[in-house]
Parts: sequence; structure tokens; C-alpha cells
Amino acid sequence: MEIFDYDNILLLPRRCRVESRAECDPSMEFGPRSFKLPVVPANMKTVVDAPITEWLAANGYFYVMHRFDLDTVAYARRMRELGLFVSISSGVKPADFAVIDRLAAEGVGADYITIDIAHGHAESVRKTIEHIKHRLPNTFVIAGNVATPEAVIDLENWGADATKVGVGPGKVCITRLKTGFGTGGWQLSALKWCARVATKPIIADGGIRDHGDIAKSVRFGAAMVMIGSLFAGHDESPGKTVEVDGKLFKEYYGSASDFNKGEYKHVEGKRILEPIKGPLADTLREMREDVQSSISYSGGTKLADIRKVNYVILGGDNAGEHLLM
Repeated sequence: MEIFDYDNILLLPRRCRVESRAECDPSMEFGPRSFKLPVVPANMKTVVDAPITEWLAANGYFYVMHRFDLDTVAYARRMRELGLFVSISSGVKPADFAVIDRLAAEGVGADYITIDIAHGHAESVRKTIEHIKHRLPNTFVIAGNVATPEAVIDLENWGADATKVGVGPGKVCITRLKTGFGTGGWQLSALKWCARVATKPIIADGGIRDHGDIAKSVRFGAAMVMIGSLFAGHDESPGKTVEVDGKLFKEYYGSASDFNKGEYKHVEGKRILEPIKGPLADTLREMREDVQSSISYSGGTKLADIRKVNYVILGGDNAGEHLLM
């Protein structure tokens, strides 16, 4: 198979069919709802918190609330009281099963549940999907993270409604350095590989460094793109503010880091400082405009048209145009 990542690929433009890029529609359906953009901030403590997720849900964006140091049931109840959809994270341990049981018993439920573990191709994930589907049968279940077609097939067969692809490509993830495994450095190839066998939506998770990478993810099969670093470091971001040489930064660390775990045990993440970017709404506006531009370059009017374009691989022996596959 071809091995490439976001910085090795450029998409090839087709004849533009719109008078203005503003005519292009970057919205998409994901599960039971439609959203303004095919992006979701990573479900990490330094990326999202309750106020941010409330704003996202109220303004037409998808979100996944993290599961760390959180009363998930109380959070879900609060979102219901606000008239907003509920999208939460779950682990695979008995305490996580108890949360699912409480959501069901108290009638709170959830619209989306993301099973969020580093190695999602696991028997524990199968059991968790089974438990969620038994207790909350109408919930849209996202499971991951995985890296291979075999894993996507298994998760879909186990009952997942969507799978999350990406093991270690994130900016604060060091899985490949600590374990020798992962999709860091070839995340876009892994996405293409997995999308070929998927019959349900895929979320591309990790490795996004620029807005153009969203279009590349869609081209190679992503229904949704999970982004950490580009959404960290905003005025509203929950990470601690740090001043270095007179400049302000926000703390950003991985869910598998010792900063998140509270102990140095099975660590596969690190901490970095992101320059403060200003309001989150401004980034989302710019992101929306950039995706609209991507659609216009694809010769289309809607997000799915990006999947029809050809691409080139930059550098290496196999450089050159590759027809739509």
C-alpha cells in the first residue's frame, strides 16, 4: 500500500462551479444530527469543558465531552435541561459501566457515546459496546481508537455506529516512541486503508496541523475529523495559562500523559504549550471558510464532492498523479 501523511499529499483542483465560495455547504450529517462542519474538538481536559461544549452544541457543532474528573451523569442532565444534545465519553471499566447504568436508570440517556481508549481493538471495547446497546439502545456509539481494517470490521460487527481511526498521530501523543506501534507519520494512509472496508462513518483522529488537512481527511474517507492542537490554546480553553518571555500560552497535554493521569504509569502522552489564539468562535469561522474554499477547489458545492478529486503524492519514487480509487 502507499504510505503517506498529510504533508505528503496535495489534492488536485477541478473546474469551479460556484460564483462564490460562500455558496459551498460544509455541513454534514453524523448519526441522528446535522452539523455545520465535519470537525470535533478532541475530548481532552485541556481542549473542552462544560461551557465550551454547551456553546458548541447550541451553535450547531459536534462535540464530545471528556470523561476525566467529571460527574458524567450530572453533566448529561445539565445538557438535557439546557435543551442540548448529549455527547459524552466512556472508558471500559466497571465504573464506566455503572455510569451507563445510571444514565439509563435515571432517564437521562445520551445521544452519542464515544468509547475512548488508546487501543480500541480490544475485547473490553466489545463488552462496552454490548453494554451500551443493551442499556441505551438508541445511543449512537463511536468506538476507538484503531489503526487497521481488521479493527474497523470488528468494531462495526460488534455494534459500533462509527469508528475512530488514529493511534498516536496527535501532537501530544508519544505512543509510537514508547511502544513502537501506531499511525504517527502515516495517519492519512491508515485512514484511506480503513475507509476502504468501512460500512459506517469513520472519525479521523490526530495528525491535523492545518485546516487543509480537514479536506484531505474527507477525501480519504473521514465523515468527521477530531482535532486537538488547533482547538487548544483559545481564550476559553480550560488549560492553565502560562507566561513565557512575556508571551501567553495555554497548557495542552495528552489524555495518556502523567499530567492527565496524575501519576507516571503507562504514560503515552506529553505536555506542550500552545500560543493563545483568541476566541474559539473566530477559529471555527475561519475553519468553515477554509472548508468552503476546499469544496470550491473540488469543483463541487457540498462536502462530499471533495471525495471525487484526484491527488498527488509529493516526493519519493511513487510521486505522481493517482486516479480516484
